Amino acid sequence: MFSQLSAFRTVTMAVLCLASALPALASEKVWDSELRRYLKDDDFKYEEFMSEEEAVKTILPKSQRVRKELIRLTAEKKALIEERIGWKFPEESFDLYIGETGDKIDGYAMIHNTIGKYKHMTYMVGVDSKGTCTDVELLVFRDAKGSEVGKKRFNAQYDGRTVSDPIRINKDIINISGATMSVRSMSAGVKRVLVLVDEFYLKPAGLGSDTVASRKSDKGIFTSIFGN
Repeated sequence: MFSQLSAFRTVTMAVLCLASALPALASEKVWDSELRRYLKDDDFKYEEFMSEEEAVKTILPKSQRVRKELIRLTAEKKALIEERIGWKFPEESFDLYIGETGDKIDGYAMIHNTIGKYKHMTYMVGVDSKGTCTDVELLVFRDAKGSEVGKKRFNAQYDGRTVSDPIRINKDIINISGATMSVRSMSAGVKRVLVLVDEFYLKPAGLGSDTVASRKSDKGIFTSIFGN
């Protein structure tokens, strides 16, 4: 009887300790070094700029039809993508829209979720049939700061970028003061989309970065031998 009572008290104390810890966990505060204070719920924004469907229509406006595919990464393919972009990521699959007219591919549109400073933002990246970024559209912003990355005067910087571009702050992308983390996050995401499209669609079709690099190399040799 004594042992049962002792066990009951032990379990009860454990439950009470856990219950007392829950409010502290739920109300865990986030310190912002720039504001020099803890963030409040009101500091975080939730802004919806457009729906996924609207983004697809914006990025692939002239396609006769648009189909959706799911890219699944094997461990080997994931490691290759991570090596190419220079950082690791947790996702193992991505949604991709393919715009087609007749028997030709117009381009690709991939939805991405990457973390800004504290929370994730959702955006879509457009890539043409040759692997060039054509558009970036911010769909949902959830963070405390950095929503300026959704403005066209900023994200137009990604237009024309390819896998051969750094796509990094102070390399080919101008930063936004006070939104550095969002800029870095979106830039890394754009780079990842370009590499994913390159690996899964352009290379198998003979249009990937390896083929382009080979052509440039051949052209360089030809020019050095015969001149312009």
